[in-house]
Amino acid sequence: MNAITNILLNKIRLSYYFIILFVLFAVIEMFIPHYKFDGGALTLFSVNSFLYGFYISPILGAQKARIEDLHKIVRAESNAIFGMIIGVAKLPVKQREHIKQMFLDYVDHVMRHRKPAGGEEKYEILIGYCLDYKGEHQEEIDKLLNGLIANQANRTNYAMQLSNRVYSNEWMIMIILFSITLSFILLLDVGELYIYKLLAALLCTGLTMLIIILIKMSTLTHKKAKQIWTPYKKLAETRFYRID
Repeated sequence: MNAITNILLNKIRLSYYFIILFVLFAVIEMFIPHYKFDGGALTLFSVNSFLYGFYISPILGAQKARIEDLHKIVRAESNAIFGMIIGVAKLPVKQREHIKQMFLDYVDHVMRHRKPAGGEEKYEILIGYCLDYKGEHQEEIDKLLNGLIANQANRTNYAMQLSNRVYSNEWMIMIILFSITLSFILLLDVGELYIYKLLAALLCTGLTMLIIILIKMSTLTHKKAKQIWTPYKKLAETRFYRID
């Protein structure tokens, strides 16, 4: 099940979804029976369509804002880590490389797990190392500890934004409104002209694409969301010599 979900969210691009859905709805539109709705049914259709657009629009906007905030938070933490690594540049090579490796373990863990508590254990190891350290270069280690404590604000914001996904009750309402709107469009008698049938299929495709885009944004598998992790990747690839 996880493998199928991964393929649907990560491997299939939105442009492919558009083509697949358009062909699917065009075929459905050509062959299913259609009905002429009376005024009451058309009023119900209009109200439901308005509610669908009214409900999904702010949720899409909130998910876009969430991705933008995650971009800023990851960038801020990457800058903080970069600054902390510069701060220990005067330490002996062996000690400096040990600290770098702990940071690399932390960054790698965050990128791989991508959950609110991601990297917590690795971050605690870094803090524990600073707290337990007694010896030469104590001043640099204390500065590193202060940097780790200050960066905790970024980690808190990061955890909050990762948790800010679409809730199950919101999905339920959207799916109900979406299903009713889609059913009305597919069943509506638009006449014998094929151009109108294709327009109806195009409309159904657009409505479905909104749901798919929202799913990708909520799960951070949208193309724009995937760029969030670029600063972490650059830090790991260059061993903290570059951020982007």
